[in-house]
Amino acid sequence: MLDQHRAPVYEALLKYRDARVVPFDVPGHKHGKGNPELTEFLGKACLSVDVNSMKPLDNLCHPTSVIKEAEELAAEAFGAAYCFFMVGGTTSSVQSMVLSVCKAGEKIIMPRNVHRSAINALILSGAIPVYVNPGVNERLGIPLGMSVKDVEKAILENPDAKAVFVNNPTYYGICSDLRKITKLAHDHGMAVIVDEAHGTHFYFGENLPVSAMEAGADMAAVSMHKSGGSLTQSSFLLIGSNAEKFGVTEGRVRAVINLTQTTSGSYLLMSSLDISRRSLAVDGKKIIEKAVNNAAYAREEISKIGGYYAFADELINGDDIYDFDRTKLSVHTRDIGLAGIEVYDYLRDNYDIQIEFGDIGNILAYISAGDMWKDIERLVSALAEIKRRFSRDKTGMLDHEYINPQVELSPQAAFYGNQHSIPIEKSAGKISGEFVMCYPPGIPILAPGEKITPEILDYIKYSKERGCMMTGTEDMAIENIKVID
Repeated sequence: MLDQHRAPVYEALLKYRDARVVPFDVPGHKHGKGNPELTEFLGKACLSVDVNSMKPLDNLCHPTSVIKEAEELAAEAFGAAYCFFMVGGTTSSVQSMVLSVCKAGEKIIMPRNVHRSAINALILSGAIPVYVNPGVNERLGIPLGMSVKDVEKAILENPDAKAVFVNNPTYYGICSDLRKITKLAHDHGMAVIVDEAHGTHFYFGENLPVSAMEAGADMAAVSMHKSGGSLTQSSFLLIGSNAEKFGVTEGRVRAVINLTQTTSGSYLLMSSLDISRRSLAVDGKKIIEKAVNNAAYAREEISKIGGYYAFADELINGDDIYDFDRTKLSVHTRDIGLAGIEVYDYLRDNYDIQIEFGDIGNILAYISAGDMWKDIERLVSALAEIKRRFSRDKTGMLDHEYINPQVELSPQAAFYGNQHSIPIEKSAGKISGEFVMCYPPGIPILAPGEKITPEILDYIKYSKERGCMMTGTEDMAIENIKVID
């Protein structure tokens, strides 16, 4: 057992600062003295430890001392065989997972309602996706988890697939039966990799869905900066105890990470991972319990308003909603005649409340131990007033978030194929060479290699009219799209 009260990277930075080292290396701000405005904004304490790799501080690309120790502590805390500090966000973690298990031309089974980082990984690796289309909750219009039967069908039809990719939990808090999916994949010689960006707290809370490592998965990408408390862009990549059976070794994964991750790892990000891991390992049960209680209180108060539906574990059906993340405050808004993005905009513009995202039928307010009940009450009051002031007849509103894709080319073949730009309203029937998505949550409406259908164009038009932040195309206005020649 390691001492989880330690934080080796943080401790090494304190020693470095106390030693009053004279810097003749990068970064050029030289402990902030070369950029007074930045120092005033971020603080001298911050700039004094924004440093470069050196012997006392180890090297992220080839850790042998304090970073290695910190990674070992994190691995133990999360029940993993190995843990890697990632400073390129969970996007980098997801891409490293796919690149570690699939070569060009090899198949990977995955849900289509993944974050764009997963499909970007297909473009980088040349892997071929075998999509398992998620179910859709008719009332909420949201994509669900992966049905075990659908995963089994995909495995039996594609016995040469190298891995199964699971998105668990979804942005809305929906969880798949990760244990069964993992056993099924392993029984057929396939690795299991999990985008666990929104599931950091599963490792430390009680009565929450099973974590990827506990379920026996081979790799998991964990966004510490979401529910784990570290700085934005910091993440963990975990390797399971039996991953070597499927070719996932520490050395191979480190080599893959070093293909794309910076050689100038931020010690601000790494120390935040170190400190946040320590906090969760020591006090995680209490920290996560507070988040669960905050979310439960918010759901109860929002339900009293009427019209809104703050959904939770009553949705569980034992299949594509196998479990639910009770820290998620997902709220259905369409019954008051407002798209989620409209409620999102009203909260931000009229009430100075910033929530995580709004889509065409729901909003998500991210809840953590850092939320105060008075702030939750302010959110509830604002939602009540929005209903009173702005609600309308819901007739004519779009009722679903997910459209099954028609895949014509692999993402890599489409992305690097010959393309030309045309007005998006004239693109029906063409094959897309670009992404189109609302961000957040960053789940593509359309991905490279998929057929553009009238239904997809209606969805894009509707989302733009409701004020969703649309991204993905080279044309910043999303008025033109590149299609395959």
